[in-house]
Amino acid sequence: MATTPTGAAIPRDPIEAIIDTILRREGWPRYTDRPSDRGGPTKGGITLETLTGWRKRSVIAADVAALDEAEVRAIYRARYIEEPGFAGITDGALRALVIDSGVNHGPARAGTWLQDAVNDLAGRPLLKVDGAVGPKTLAAVNGADAAGLRRAVFVARMCFYGDLISGDARKRGRTDDQALNAAGWLNRLAEFMDA
Repeated sequence: MATTPTGAAIPRDPIEAIIDTILRREGWPRYTDRPSDRGGPTKGGITLETLTGWRKRSVIAADVAALDEAEVRAIYRARYIEEPGFAGITDGALRALVIDSGVNHGPARAGTWLQDAVNDLAGRPLLKVDGAVGPKTLAAVNGADAAGLRRAVFVARMCFYGDLISGDARKRGRTDDQALNAAGWLNRLAEFMDA
């Protein structure tokens, strides 16, 4: 941790700490281009499509491979934290989960899971579920039970992974593959998170 000239600790920006964790999870600075990865050419979690949108012009795989950490951090901060409104989530653990969900599944899907979680905890539809995290969503999120919201978003994400794995196995015609059971297994585990 950095310190002032008098030796006092300077706290780390919590958003930068979240980005540090995302970069670690995404294998920074590794570049990949595997046929099995729908994202295509990727470095530090930034795909060709994401980089094209960020730079507002066509890019090629070599541009992705040449990405530097400063640009990747700027992309994460703008596209996955500030623009979708996730920086306004006051609970640090919930904010980190929603941001990571946005990185992995898209900010709109993460916003939808968050809004669904608020409505589920309230037992009624407080929010329109549209994935747009604005002032009304943030007020509801920040006024709700953060631990309950974390569980609900975690469960939605876990079930999504199961559907993704099982659906992919079905699309490939894999009829005797354990991956076909992933959605059921993860849905089963989700029931324990709801308890």
